[in-house]
Amino acid sequence: MLAVQEHGAPEGIYSHQGAHLFFAASMGLLIFWLRQRRLVREPGWRCIQYAALFFILWNIDAFTAHFLDEQSGVLDTVMAAPGKIKIEVDENLIPLAWLYYMAKLDHVLCVPAMLFLYAGLRRLLKDAGRRRAGAGSP
Repeated sequence: MLAVQEHGAPEGIYSHQGAHLFFAASMGLLIFWLRQRRLVREPGWRCIQYAALFFILWNIDAFTAHFLDEQSGVLDTVMAAPGKIKIEVDENLIPLAWLYYMAKLDHVLCVPAMLFLYAGLRRLLKDAGRRRAGAGSP
């Protein structure tokens, strides 16, 4: 439950939330750019496109978790026992508590993003090595 960290109020959270929005927009622009130039035909760039998509989803998820945790004021988290947190909300906001719980599992989106990025960069490096080796041949 501690994967999404809290930030100092109010400047820390505002700048951090802005960074999430900027990162998500940047990844959207990267996907647009990759598709415009038809680079996604190559496996390495296609993996990077998937990484960007997962980074967009991760940023939206983290933004939502931060908002619910630190800005909305509709829920509160209490340490119930070591390693156990209780989400306290009004009875009519139970679905919001579930949304918050799911949003706190942001690693489910961030880890695949990093794996796709790694796979894409690795593939691009491998393809560049092949081209370089092929260019050196008579």
